[in-house]
Amino acid sequence: MNVVKAVQHYVDKMVNSVPGMKALLLDTETTPIISLVTTQSALLTKECYLIDRIDNHNKGKMKHLKCICFLRPTPETLQFLIEELRDPAYGDYYLYFSNTVSKADIERLAEVDEHEVVRELQEFFGDYQAVNSDFFSLGIPPTLFGDARDSWNPKVFQQTVRGISSVLLSLKKKPLIRYQGTSPMAKRLAHEVQHHIQQEGQIFDFRRPDTPPVLLILDRRNDPITPLLAQWTYQAMVHELIGIHHGRVDMSGVPDTHNELKEIVLSSDQDPFFEKSMYFNLGDLGAHIKQHVDEYQAKAKSNRNVESISDMKRFVEEYPEFRKLSSNVSKHVALVSEISRRVGQEHLLKISEVEQGIACSGNHSNDLKSVQQLVEDPDINNHAKLCLVLLYSLRYETTPNNGIKHLVKLLDNAGISEQKTMMIPSMLLYAGCRQRQDDLFSNQTFLSRSKSALKGLKGVENVYTQHTPLLGETLDQLIKARLKDTSYPAVDGTTIPRERPQDIIVFIVGGATFEEARYIAQLNATTPGIRIVLGSTCIHNSKSFLEQVSYADSPADRLAYSHSTV
Repeated sequence: MNVVKAVQHYVDKMVNSVPGMKALLLDTETTPIISLVTTQSALLTKECYLIDRIDNHNKGKMKHLKCICFLRPTPETLQFLIEELRDPAYGDYYLYFSNTVSKADIERLAEVDEHEVVRELQEFFGDYQAVNSDFFSLGIPPTLFGDARDSWNPKVFQQTVRGISSVLLSLKKKPLIRYQGTSPMAKRLAHEVQHHIQQEGQIFDFRRPDTPPVLLILDRRNDPITPLLAQWTYQAMVHELIGIHHGRVDMSGVPDTHNELKEIVLSSDQDPFFEKSMYFNLGDLGAHIKQHVDEYQAKAKSNRNVESISDMKRFVEEYPEFRKLSSNVSKHVALVSEISRRVGQEHLLKISEVEQGIACSGNHSNDLKSVQQLVEDPDINNHAKLCLVLLYSLRYETTPNNGIKHLVKLLDNAGISEQKTMMIPSMLLYAGCRQRQDDLFSNQTFLSRSKSALKGLKGVENVYTQHTPLLGETLDQLIKARLKDTSYPAVDGTTIPRERPQDIIVFIVGGATFEEARYIAQLNATTPGIRIVLGSTCIHNSKSFLEQVSYADSPADRLAYSHSTV
């Protein structure tokens, strides 16, 4: 169950099945899908000399090239393709769609192919962004809600159904589908994916294993804490502090950055150093990058000693690898330097300690005092102050005499706009205690409080990374075949086997985080016989999560709720 290899398999199949010199035509959706799993240099070795977009109307005529089209079959893209086939720029066309194409659309394409340039049409189910080997995203923007905060935007809903279906088809899985019972969005999605599987029939006819794979559909609002916390592992920190977009990091806003480092590619599949270090915390990362620099310096030193013909031969043979290592060292040193600068400048150690205390321990008087001090501190930035008050509000929403109103006044005094402070009622409407299904803070029952206290007595290895996403507890119950049928029912009342599942695909409506992706990777590495893939509508950092929450309810809802609660 490796999503990167699944999409790579389709790419290899496309470029290898078309011999000779060729061009690759993509659309806005398939461009990031391809760029995450391969490189231009890798495509060049397969005689793919040109990569272009289907919506580029300034293409020159190159009849000597064959053209591979990898496209998502949306109405817009199909219209671009129809225009391309009416006036073809290339000699032959090989059409590959990232999802199922209707018979009517195939007939339309056949009608416009008057020049008879189409040689092949196939469906290759790579309609998702494979970020890590066990983590994928559908790349859906934060506007996934319909008229209400628990309803779907119809266009986004169809894209999500088709995206999940393509993941299942690429991994060759026909799963038992379970969903978070209290989430209308998760329930509707689960039923529609099941309906889609039944509708497609034969293409989901895979060999049945003894224990069926499980597709578990969750809702982000069940755990609003994880996206709000400061991060301390490499991949998660880069996304939180700078941002990772389609595997690329925009460093143009970082002071004193060389031109060649203005945009950095981060890929666990194409960068062995990043693959090893992506889940390291900041301390371990510093030691690991020093080793990387030392390795480069040793290579550079050996390349200075070119005295004989054999030395020259060795130097010429190793030079491409040396250049690659040099570029890689520069890239990671620049990233880690910027992360370290931001940690100091934004006082993240001080902030994170308070955040982790709120999320994991819960001492009201201490937490209120700590949050108040940080909100009043002029050196703490406004975004961090807002996240701290949001964490406090989520934790102590139902606590008598809580300090939410007082903290909102302090945010006002700190010059934070009303638009930002209204995020507090928005968050409680979106993911407050009434919207959550599970015991997020382990404080609702005597047993959960006892477990939480026991965890506190044992101590923690690192105060900044003690938080475990709620997803961990849910998966622990699922793996032990103890996940309650009443809380996480199967679609259409399907009987849930009592054996522990071996293949699990988790999908989070409303976005996942790199902290959760790290947890899944650790679980895969330490739990023999279990394979888990995590997917989501998008990948959040704290800013994108707040943006999504702001879309979830109307201003009138927020105002009414703020008068009653905040």
